[in-house]
Amino acid sequence: MRITVLTLFPEMFPAALDASIIGGASTKGLVEFNLVNIRDFALDKHQVTDDAPYGGGPGMIMKAEPIYRAVRSLETGGIGPKLILLSPRGKPYNQAMARELARETDIALLCGHYKDIDERVRAMVDRDISIGDYILSGGEVAALAVIDSIVRLLPGAISDPGSADRDSFETGLLDHPHYTRPEEFEGMKVPDILRSGNHAAIARWRRQQALLITRRLRPDLLGKADLSPDDWKLLNEDDI
Repeated sequence: MRITVLTLFPEMFPAALDASIIGGASTKGLVEFNLVNIRDFALDKHQVTDDAPYGGGPGMIMKAEPIYRAVRSLETGGIGPKLILLSPRGKPYNQAMARELARETDIALLCGHYKDIDERVRAMVDRDISIGDYILSGGEVAALAVIDSIVRLLPGAISDPGSADRDSFETGLLDHPHYTRPEEFEGMKVPDILRSGNHAAIARWRRQQALLITRRLRPDLLGKADLSPDDWKLLNEDDI
């Protein structure tokens, strides 16, 4: 997979892209990163990439021309990567979208900055993505979040693929609680069921805990989840 990042601040990326699962996937040749500095495509001597908005108002707007030229530089034979804009106007990002993007072979993430980008740039964009209902200084942090969510899904990126398949949101629910050694810490003990060796009982407990945690913390997810009659029974048991 090839992931290009179009940004005014490429210096924000190398450390993150060389670390942890992302760095390991790159070392294994599972993903290739390409950092493109939009300033390099501004033709004036000062490499200006922003200007005041037409109609007045606060803030500066990223100019269309440098972005356009940067995107066109990625094309071969008129064909370029799928262009994704990180934007507050985008569709809310979720795990299903991460899996969809992980099946692509060539994507480019366009990081906006300042007040906004020139609206005419959106004619080039294949998809707008928002990582949440809050404002960042630019799309760089959002791009890193999207990259991390995609790369960890690439075959071979995680040593135990089944771990990713059971993460929060993969099943429509939040994940169940997890414990490891020591058995007791600060007076808090690992639940007896997890040390019982009864795998059927453990699976039932974990499913019930996932359901209960989702109901308590993200009831909106529970309302959309495909629950079985057994799930409803687990939710309604008195001994929880």
